[in-house]
Amino acid sequence: MGVPFDTTDGAIGSKFDIRPAASPTPQAERAEKLANPGFGRIFTDHMAVVRYSQGKGWHDAHVAARTNFSLDPAAAVLHYAQEIFEGLKAYKRDDGGVNLFRPDANARRFRNSAERMAMAPLPEPVFIEAVEQLVKIDRAWIPGGEGSLYLRPFMIANEVFLGVKPSADYIFAVIASPVGSYFKGGPAPVSIWVSETYTRAAVGGTGEVKCGGNYAASLRAQAEAIDRGCDQVVFLDAVERRYVEELGGMNIFFVFDDGSLMTPPLGAILPGITRDSIMALAREAGTPVREAHYTIDQWRTDAASGKLKEAFACGTAAVISPIGKVCSAHGDFSISGGAAGPVAMGLRKKLVDIQYGRATDTHGWIKQVF
Repeated sequence: MGVPFDTTDGAIGSKFDIRPAASPTPQAERAEKLANPGFGRIFTDHMAVVRYSQGKGWHDAHVAARTNFSLDPAAAVLHYAQEIFEGLKAYKRDDGGVNLFRPDANARRFRNSAERMAMAPLPEPVFIEAVEQLVKIDRAWIPGGEGSLYLRPFMIANEVFLGVKPSADYIFAVIASPVGSYFKGGPAPVSIWVSETYTRAAVGGTGEVKCGGNYAASLRAQAEAIDRGCDQVVFLDAVERRYVEELGGMNIFFVFDDGSLMTPPLGAILPGITRDSIMALAREAGTPVREAHYTIDQWRTDAASGKLKEAFACGTAAVISPIGKVCSAHGDFSISGGAAGPVAMGLRKKLVDIQYGRATDTHGWIKQVF
């Protein structure tokens, strides 16, 4: 069993008990699955787990065969939704090595999410070590080419108690799923539906937190978008229902005719790591970037006049998705004829090249596992 560790201890690698699966997936079967992995439906052989209790703190850090959890029907997560998660990727370099992209940023956001949800904050070095240990043992599951290994760290409250209070017990775990290129044949412009019935979050709520409840709240609106023939939903602010905030699972950017970029300010939206990386890359290239409120009416006006040249969404899974068409109950409009723009595609290439080690990382974003 893994031993307890102090929350200030950053050197915890030796305290992860590594227990290789007794019956890992045969090589031929694994190769067949990796030929067309899709997204989020195939999983690797192992998982990393660390447990927390008020009396012992964080303890029993181990990597073992992926298996089901045993949860009591009164487990706090099932009743009060104390649950958070992250998403990041491991990338295979051309030389056969493996990169992680900004795992420290994910660890920091995970800790912030835990504090907002009144959960036990996981030490950031433990988060990073858990991810690295899982990548090391399941390295053979990382696809080549434009594929990657999607990593899902998460934490759930598992105290058996029906009173409304923060849980005294938690399970932190990391699972992994090999994924192919998000876009077959290159990024295609998406269509989005403007939700005027549903809102995602408000300032003071949990909009800045990566918790399951935020995504559950977006599903009805996403289903409405699909019913309207659109790929994604975009939410407006919860107070005035005017200002564009973010998509169901991605941040959004606007590109104007003066070459500048704009993105909605934080407050009720997720502080995306891809969002932050895009802002850094754009500024590094001398492109003005501002965080400002932008109304749906102004978006429509600027698209019609040509002032707005591009719009795109961004996130870990898709990296960058050009937005070609915006649909709403008040009529539809397209952006630059619905085609993918050069700014979005240029930023996407810069970011992906850094992730796969094809370009120099001048920001210290890459952590090499091998």
